[in-house]
Amino acid sequence: MWNCLIVLVERAMFVLYGSRFAFRVNMAAPLVPLQRFCKLASLHVCGRRRLWSASVATPPSLYKRLLLALTQRFYDVEILLNWRSQLKSQALQKKNAYYHYTQEHYGDNVASAYFILNMHGSFRYAGQSEWFRSDSSGKFSWDFVNQKDSLLEEVDLGRTVINQMGLGNLVGNPLRTLSLRGCHEVDDWALARLHVFQDTLEELDISCCPHITIGGLAALRNLKGLRRLNVSSLPRLGSPGLVIIMLEEMLPLCQVTAKGYDLSLTQLGGN
Repeated sequence: MWNCLIVLVERAMFVLYGSRFAFRVNMAAPLVPLQRFCKLASLHVCGRRRLWSASVATPPSLYKRLLLALTQRFYDVEILLNWRSQLKSQALQKKNAYYHYTQEHYGDNVASAYFILNMHGSFRYAGQSEWFRSDSSGKFSWDFVNQKDSLLEEVDLGRTVINQMGLGNLVGNPLRTLSLRGCHEVDDWALARLHVFQDTLEELDISCCPHITIGGLAALRNLKGLRRLNVSSLPRLGSPGLVIIMLEEMLPLCQVTAKGYDLSLTQLGGN
């Protein structure tokens, strides 16, 4: 009876802890008292518990737990991000939509003025010194509605969300000055659309626009009447020194302003 019990205990220890922790019971195992065998088994189990408690890793930090939760909800987060991107794109398209209703009922000049004020921009009519602009809360005076026959001459849309489609709201006005400084949605396609002002536009500011490249600047060759051009701080402009030379040759009557670049001779020679 004792021998059978010892064999069963030994097999159980072998199954639980593997062969390298199994007790070596020789041919004299039946003569070993069961009390001593159980004592050895208890010591072995206590040692294993200490080993397990020492090997337990520290609990993960809050940052790692957050990453784990986001990983488990990857597709949910992806859907939310796509939904946010779509809403942002729709809002941008709505902001730059063509003011067809205003144009039909009030004319091109009023529609252009209404679009500029809704963009938080400002403008000045030809022959007037007063500038129309909205305040910090987006409110503005509606006096421009009574000036249907007045033409826009200077427009400042700096740091607004105007894009290629929104420029269509300015067509029909003999713009002399246009500022698109710091507009993150102005790209090469928007510059290509400026050819509609080639007969009147004299000053253009496209500085600090992050999406303009040399391809968009090449489209400015149609603006033969341009007299001042500001291309400062365009981050995607490669070899700015050579680009400025190209602009000066392309527009010989235009004064090009380019600040924020390294125009040293070492850079020009390297390129």
